[in-house]
Amino acid sequence: MQAYEFYATPENGVITIPEQYKSRLTKDVKVIILEHKPYKFNREEANARRKSDLLLPPMYSTDG
Repeated sequence: MQAYEFYATPENGVITIPEQYKSRLTKDVKVIILEHKPYKFNREEANARRKSDLLLPPMYSTDG
C-alpha cells in the first residue's frame, strides 16, 4: 500500500486529488481524513517563553 500526502480544502464535500497523483490513483483507494489546523505563531508568547528560559538555573548532573 502506497501513501500520498497533500493538503486540500473541501468544496461542497469534494476533495480534489492533485494532478501529480491522478494517474497513480486509478483504482479503489482508502481515504483517511485528518483535520489540519495550522499553528498560529504568537510572538508575545514565544518571547515570554524565551525570557523564562533565561531565568531557569542551569541543570547539573551529579551522576558519575
